[in-house]
Amino acid sequence: MAKYFKEGSLEERGHAEMLMEYQNRRGGRVALKNILMPEMEFNNAEKGEALYAMELALSLEKLNFSKLRELHAVGSKHEDASMTDFIEGGLLDEQIASVKRVSEYVSQLRRVGKGLGVYHFDKSLA
Repeated sequence: MAKYFKEGSLEERGHAEMLMEYQNRRGGRVALKNILMPEMEFNNAEKGEALYAMELALSLEKLNFSKLRELHAVGSKHEDASMTDFIEGGLLDEQIASVKRVSEYVSQLRRVGKGLGVYHFDKSLA
């Protein structure tokens, strides 16, 4: 699963860079702030670490989708066709696919439970 999360991290970083580049191109400014380390542990004895991590990933994917929809709504409200096209032109579709994929992973992990099933799930991601 480490490979999956590493690839996902690189993909999300690419999206962030696209958004920053777009904002700069439109004359805006990008203000980067520190990201604080979460105060939570990523292990859960009841669900297992893999399922818990994937459920957290799913909630983040859904949050990203929600924020993209809000951004699209702002563009629509201000009749900014360039911005709505930019958001629609790949970001929304990719986010929908990501939510679907991670939802499927959560379902698979719930089915396999903890232990050896997680090992086989991890191998299937490679």
